[in-house]
Amino acid sequence: MLAFLKRLLSPATARPTFPDDSGFVATQFVDRHADTQLMVDWDRRAADIGAQPFDAAQGCALLTRLLAHDPAMALLGEAALAKLCAYLSYVQLGQGKLVIGQNEQGDHVMIVLNGKLVEIRQQPSGEQRRLGEAYAGDMLGDLTGLVGETRIAAWTSISPVTLAVVSAQALDRMLADDPRLAAALHAWMGKKLSIRLRQAHARMRAQTRPQHG
Repeated sequence: MLAFLKRLLSPATARPTFPDDSGFVATQFVDRHADTQLMVDWDRRAADIGAQPFDAAQGCALLTRLLAHDPAMALLGEAALAKLCAYLSYVQLGQGKLVIGQNEQGDHVMIVLNGKLVEIRQQPSGEQRRLGEAYAGDMLGDLTGLVGETRIAAWTSISPVTLAVVSAQALDRMLADDPRLAAALHAWMGKKLSIRLRQAHARMRAQTRPQHG
């Protein structure tokens, strides 16, 4: 599964774009690979921001409740969702913590169980753009984070938050042990990413639209 993601997200493969907006997207989400070779795994980031372990049973209950809102995930049943939970880890942290940094490389994504975070992208010009927010049930980090590619934006907590951490290693184990669960989780994350990118794109278009008055 991760080999497929690496092919899908390789530099030779274009990032998702929107009709008639290729130039706009290219300037907003331009990669700056030369700017960073910084790999930040979750253990390092957790230590930097003081993330504390969260009770796995409570984390699983929160995650299962959120995933059950998705029709495809709900079809897996409670037993399968509980099994999925066991592959993830759960943490809590305070307000004002940089959970994901722009232009970092990583090996994980996260699912918000509660709390609120904001997504900020710094443009090559130095201007900062607020791309969106994340709440319970949203995903942090794009899927490129699972294959070591560059993060396109930063996520910072603006309230205490609880997160479920999905590592590339956990997905490898899930793929080996239960391919159906791995495929379902990838599909769910892909849908979440698609929704977030469209929301960010709409927000940036609104921010750059000429004002008349």
